[in-house]
Amino acid sequence: MEAENLTRVSEFVLLGLSEEPDLQPLLFGLFLSMYLITVLGNLLIVLAVSSDSHLHTPMYFFLSNLSFVDICFTSTTVPKMLVNIQTQSKVITYGGCITQMYFFILFGTLDNFLLTVMAYDRFVAICHPLHYTVIMNPQLCGQLVLVSWIMSVLISLLYSLMVLRLSFCADLQIPHFFCELNQMIQLACSDTFLNILVMYIVAVPVGGGAVAGILYSYSKIISCICAMSSAQGKYKAFSTCASHLSVVSLFYLTSLGVYLSSPATHNAHSSATASVLYTVVTPMLNPFIYSLRNNDIKGALKRSFQMTV
Repeated sequence: MEAENLTRVSEFVLLGLSEEPDLQPLLFGLFLSMYLITVLGNLLIVLAVSSDSHLHTPMYFFLSNLSFVDICFTSTTVPKMLVNIQTQSKVITYGGCITQMYFFILFGTLDNFLLTVMAYDRFVAICHPLHYTVIMNPQLCGQLVLVSWIMSVLISLLYSLMVLRLSFCADLQIPHFFCELNQMIQLACSDTFLNILVMYIVAVPVGGGAVAGILYSYSKIISCICAMSSAQGKYKAFSTCASHLSVVSLFYLTSLGVYLSSPATHNAHSSATASVLYTVVTPMLNPFIYSLRNNDIKGALKRSFQMTV
């Protein structure tokens, strides 16, 4: 690539989900509503778990961490998108783009680890109920979350540093509503082989390992459920697993589909659409699927409201 075809990058242009002017008010209202529901729902979970001693258990500890991460995960992309629509400006600075990408990968990877940890927690609770409190002690729970944070920070830092080494051409339009890793790599004029190689080397074992861990946990859970003699116990255990699996399926099928598809044949529109599912829809549904149908959470929220009133 000739030197004159390269440019010193100061900003990118986020094209968003649609360039149709008539659709912008609809997109703004839709994403603002989903963002507010996501923040409020997950924040209520965090407050309920932290304020009620009855919910100081491993399951709710992981759930509150997931809710906090979901708030941060959605907040890395949606507010900037709303500002762009409102101001009719699609520009994001180079530093802002790299920062957004870093935190997006950080909280997305952290979601990945927490969902895996939660599957393991359900495995221990259902298959080893008598040893549950001994195995899932506070020290182990804290260590699992801490390791998840450390691994997520390191992976996100690695990806961000790999993007910083790239040179970009004059075309700096990103056909997405945020600075997505694959789109950034496709915009580069310099050699991206190392970036793609590192992305696959990290994403395959991290994503594949997490999926394998979840599948193994639930294969054991299904065996334990089938061995239960109580129909009510089977239903309760299966209901908990079904809720978790529905969120896991939505998160992994969309996110892994985006990041493990070949950048050379990547379709920008399908990528943006799939990204909406795991960046906005899944975090919004998590409070409803995991907690709002849960009597413990409902009771904790009622007690919290009664105390404030």
